Amino acid sequence: MPSIPEAYHDLFEKPTFAHVTTMRPDGRPHATPVWIDYDAGNDHLLVNTERHRRKAKNVERDPTVAVSMTDPDNDYRFLSVTGEVDEVTTEGARDHIDALARRYMGEDEYPNPIETERIVLRIRPDDVMTGL
Repeated sequence: MPSIPEAYHDLFEKPTFAHVTTMRPDGRPHATPVWIDYDAGNDHLLVNTERHRRKAKNVERDPTVAVSMTDPDNDYRFLSVTGEVDEVTTEGARDHIDALARRYMGEDEYPNPIETERIVLRIRPDDVMTGL
């Protein structure tokens, strides 16, 4: 199983936006920008979202995803991952979104109202491509 090269772990320490593509029920792709995190110990990308969002509904039916991100400090350095959501969990999701808010917004807590329930999509990388 491919993993994220250590030389790209820094992308998960700064506010790097990613685009996650899931598959709609009719087979068309659905891409959305997200905050991204990485669990290096278990080699999983982490996307925090709410249960009612389109991407969450899509992966319930089809767990195949693609994720791409560009280094905010170098537009030609990128990481692209194709994989599968092998777990959807609520465990630690609130603490996780607060940690992401610190990285992306400089806020101690996620400031936006939570409409449904926070969940974490744990994405196993099956194919990893890097550039520069």
